[in-house]
Amino acid sequence: MLHWLGVKPSYSRPRVSDDNAFVEALFRTAKYRPEYPKSGFTDLNDARAWAARFVHWYNLEHRHSGIRYVTPAQRHSGQDVEILKRRDELYQQARQCHPARWARHTRNWDHIAVVKLNPERDSEPIETPASALDKAPRRA
Repeated sequence: MLHWLGVKPSYSRPRVSDDNAFVEALFRTAKYRPEYPKSGFTDLNDARAWAARFVHWYNLEHRHSGIRYVTPAQRHSGQDVEILKRRDELYQQARQCHPARWARHTRNWDHIAVVKLNPERDSEPIETPASALDKAPRRA
């Protein structure tokens, strides 16, 4: 129905209707933090305080592999462009000083313009309402 109406589907994994992979990944990251309480939270205020600390860590300290190991705060403020440029320069200098350490190229530190959860889905054609109506069974 979403395709028929021309609505782009949610960020769920392909063919999984009851899942949001962004939320699932965030919850897994939270659960596996060393300070996550094994026996649960004592009350709502305890849970809120823990969540506030987690969000601070996640956004301001945790370097995400999907955005070339910068923090979300660095990404949102635009600092990541300069950080990645400096990293690339450092790697190039190291490669020049010690070429035997590199069999091929250095790590890719290019800025990622668009982050996608399921890049293969963006290449799938989305059926428009008009083309869906053409395929719809006709009632007599």
